[in-house]
Amino acid sequence: MDALPATEITALLGRGTRFEGKLYFEGRVRIDGLFNGEIKSDDTLIIGDGAEVHAEIDVATVIVRGGSVHGNVRASQAIEIHAPGKLIGNISSPSVFIERGVEFQGSCRMDVAEDEKLAEARPARDGAAARA
Repeated sequence: MDALPATEITALLGRGTRFEGKLYFEGRVRIDGLFNGEIKSDDTLIIGDGAEVHAEIDVATVIVRGGSVHGNVRASQAIEIHAPGKLIGNISSPSVFIERGVEFQGSCRMDVAEDEKLAEARPARDGAAARA
């Protein structure tokens, strides 16, 4: 299977849609409608203008292009919130971008990405093994 172009959307919950439950996906998913539940993925979630999301989100990258998100967001790579987006909840990611004009209520935690932790830890282990 060929890799998708970086801008290719694999699924869309468009305006006027309403979904409740758990969403697991691969690729890039965009939500422009109403979503209530839980979202998990190792890929990218886009929250479009007009979307209303009430969810615990755990994905690689979250891009809020408008609309509102209520719930905690954990992104292993990055979180971007663009105006006129609104996020009410705690966010955690190694990379955070919040544009002027965004409404954000919650706490923000920025930790080093897991793969960076592993890369930093590897040389110490290799060096210790070589000396033993």
